Amino acid sequence: MDKKGVTISLIITLAVQSIVSMVAVTVPVLAPSAAPDIGISATSAGLYVSIMYIGSMLSSLWSGDFILRFGAIRVSQVSLALTGIGLIVTAFGTIPAMVASALIIGFGYGPVTPASSHILARKAPAGMRSFIFSLKQTGVPIGGVLAGAIVPSLVLAVGWRNGSIIIGAIAMSLIAFIHPLRAEIDADRQLKRPISLQGVTRPLQMVVAHRPLRQLAVISFLYAGMQLCLFTYLVIYLTNDIGLAFVAAGFTLSAAQLAGTIGRIIWGIMADRLVNPRLLLGLLGVGMSAGAIATALISPAWSTTLIVAVLILFGITAIGWNGVYLAEAARLAPAGQVGAATGGTLFFTYLGVVLGPSIFAAVVSGTDSYPLGYVFFAALTLMCGVTAIVSWAKHKKQT
Repeated sequence: MDKKGVTISLIITLAVQSIVSMVAVTVPVLAPSAAPDIGISATSAGLYVSIMYIGSMLSSLWSGDFILRFGAIRVSQVSLALTGIGLIVTAFGTIPAMVASALIIGFGYGPVTPASSHILARKAPAGMRSFIFSLKQTGVPIGGVLAGAIVPSLVLAVGWRNGSIIIGAIAMSLIAFIHPLRAEIDADRQLKRPISLQGVTRPLQMVVAHRPLRQLAVISFLYAGMQLCLFTYLVIYLTNDIGLAFVAAGFTLSAAQLAGTIGRIIWGIMADRLVNPRLLLGLLGVGMSAGAIATALISPAWSTTLIVAVLILFGITAIGWNGVYLAEAARLAPAGQVGAATGGTLFFTYLGVVLGPSIFAAVVSGTDSYPLGYVFFAALTLMCGVTAIVSWAKHKKQT
């Protein structure tokens, strides 16, 4: 094993993931300050995020051919440029600029994971693949932590427009940092590989035609929807329905996020050493279903300690699954098609991100009950998890 190569690849992909994730979270963080100047409600941040992930859905499909032709580092550099420019565009402070910003950031965000998967699939030894992929995926919550720690103070110091420009510039500065590694890491690029519109649909065709990838795409769609419902509605539910203080509700969400970050590493190690990844993904679906049902059962009589314990169970499963899924997508990909296979399954992941919170909101609106919203998604992830476990058991019996 090339330990130096693995370490460098992990550092680079983790850095890129952390920075683009910070950019993706920046606008929702600065929304309370920016919204009055733009003439919109701060709650429009939810619509901004949806538009951003629609852009990510589309660009994840394009990424496979671009990675093969230009190299994963070059695609990562373009992603950093797009996310940085997209954030700077918000400084114009108009509604059209915000829509354009969301799309540009989304176009930049989509190829990041396929590019990193392409790099890590070549460098990571098979016995450590899930762990390394999971460790790289901690860049998503790290980016959220960075945005939460830096953006509010930056906005107070220089205003939200200048703050956006500074964060965007930070993203683009990483382009130069990773450039010296391009010659080595992108040595497998195929400069004569054609780029065509067919390349956009090929990842979807690959996922649909390949049953294990298709199952993985369905899992990621439902699990991503559950994860976003946890993020989006937990604080509202705990403050409005349970009567928890705003600060205490925010603390429980932080506890869930921290549990999910630690969970990504734990599940990655388990997938490499103890449990088959497909079985583990099924068990995580059952676990997040249990966490969602327990969350739905929370009452004002519960202690904060008990609520936090429930949210740790919810977070460690509903937030911790991503690395195992991405490593399995890379393992199942046809030879030389890791980027395309990852992009194809990510299309459904991001679709879950876009639709999940809206479906949850529709359930809550129709029933006037947040608990029923969690129970509804618990039923979906439970069925998905059980199906994955049964599928694994059948496959094991046949082999």
